[in-house]
Amino acid sequence: MSSDNIIPINSDKPIRADAARNRRALLDTAQRLFIQKGIEDVTMSSIAKEAGVGKGTLYRHFADKVAVCHALLDEDMRAFQQSTLEQIRACDNPFDSLQWFLEKAATYIVDHNELLIEAANQGGVDMLNHPAHIWWRQTIVGLLARLELDTDIGYMADILYVMLDAQTIRFQRRVQGYDLKRIVDGLHMVLFRLSNTAS
Repeated sequence: MSSDNIIPINSDKPIRADAARNRRALLDTAQRLFIQKGIEDVTMSSIAKEAGVGKGTLYRHFADKVAVCHALLDEDMRAFQQSTLEQIRACDNPFDSLQWFLEKAATYIVDHNELLIEAANQGGVDMLNHPAHIWWRQTIVGLLARLELDTDIGYMADILYVMLDAQTIRFQRRVQGYDLKRIVDGLHMVLFRLSNTAS
């Protein structure tokens, strides 16, 4: 399996320069307001006003606040996809790449947890089955397959993938009090023990 088959990289058509500037201003404004006030307390009107654009311009780009959340998530997700592809191409050791991937995925979830929860709750999205996240499972499966383990690779991938769910990590952080290091160390421990058992 080549590294190109593990991760689907999305490529959309470019938009006009003025439209791109407006979209950028709206996303930067939304991100700032979300951090300052919390996602729930920010309205579409306040985003448009703070960005200095009309509501019509805002709604041409984003149907609602959930769409704004998705757009913010999408930008960093694409960057994560690209860096993952570069890591897999540059590293000959699939175990090391998988450890790297689990750390980066957990970091992405921690950094974007509020956006992910909002998008899931308000948009009725099943994050584990969403195309924007399912490539994580594909990547885990692809890297596990390269380890040539004598086990059910799909199920092993599911164990790791489910531990990267936004709700799971929110529970670990808010209820259990785990920090990012403990979450990453735990994922590495699970990977190590599962792979050793299956060797």
